[in-house]
Amino acid sequence: MDITGKIKGIKYKKALEKNLTKFNLENFDINLSPSSSLIFDGQNLFAISKWVSPKRTRSYPYERIYDTIHISKKITVIPVVKDEGKSGDRDFLQWDTVSMMFLLDIYVIFAYYSEAKKLENKIAKQKFDNDYVISKIKEIKGYHSSGLHWNLKELADLHFIADKIKYNYLRIEKKTGVKLHDFKGIDVFRSKISKNIKDFMEFSREKARKAQVREYKTIQPKESLNTLSKAKVTISNYLGGKYFFTVDEVVLSKNIVKLVESKHSRNSVLPSASDIKDGLLKMILYSNLCSVEINGVSVKSKSVLRLTSEVFLGAVSSKSAQKDVDNCFKANSLSEKQKEFVKRIFKEAEENNFIVQIEGIK
Repeated sequence: MDITGKIKGIKYKKALEKNLTKFNLENFDINLSPSSSLIFDGQNLFAISKWVSPKRTRSYPYERIYDTIHISKKITVIPVVKDEGKSGDRDFLQWDTVSMMFLLDIYVIFAYYSEAKKLENKIAKQKFDNDYVISKIKEIKGYHSSGLHWNLKELADLHFIADKIKYNYLRIEKKTGVKLHDFKGIDVFRSKISKNIKDFMEFSREKARKAQVREYKTIQPKESLNTLSKAKVTISNYLGGKYFFTVDEVVLSKNIVKLVESKHSRNSVLPSASDIKDGLLKMILYSNLCSVEINGVSVKSKSVLRLTSEVFLGAVSSKSAQKDVDNCFKANSLSEKQKEFVKRIFKEAEENNFIVQIEGIK
């Protein structure tokens, strides 16, 4: 089943607020800052988040993005390459990561590591080049086009970053004595992106397509699905770009398709807040879809965030009557903090026209 849709703009109201620490730009250090924070320069306010790896599955970067989504100008810092040493992993930036930032109008600083410590036969505690990050923040401060245009501009110069990556990892290798992966991998990466943006997009899109197909055939450990009805979702924006995602479950009834993002917990009454925020970021996209089609046939769409647990009793949703919600809270002995959390995600669902379902499964 191939699902397509368009996003013309993002409209979304958050209910899960996080108090972000505010820093002055003059003494800001990306390496010492929290995963999400605010930067103020006396006149302008920015939200900034940082990734610990270019690979999304290494942490919860979508949670960090979610925590900044309510600020008008949003920046995220992503390492283009992260090499842990020849005995560890090496991850590269992928197009599907960038495309998500495109759709959410987030300014990406494509960064590199300049310091690291030796940990056995690997390197750890890698630090970004803070001076470089600060210089890019100042550029963004004076940049008046969209995040999408900024990201395209920066992608055109990504081969310069590849040179900085090689130079700094060579320094780190000599300083720590830890053997890193062959730099030919970075050369291959650079050769794919140095020609022009279009080549890079096609190179990474092909990887995104393959990843989409792999995920389409795979059930993740943190998913518990009613059916094996994973489906590919291709989203286009106003510039005609195509972005590839996989929805965990599809429910088709008459002329309405439900796009279900699933999060599961084995031992807790609810999935973690990080997991849930990761799912909510998908809701931001799916709830803003228009012109949705299945195999070329026009349909209406509804987005669903399905939260399952092996210890939760019963089922409840953001569409449930208040007395049913209260009874479910009581049956599961939810704490006041948990109750408040569920109430907020239910409110967020109502205000943005999607559904949150919570249910116990065996």
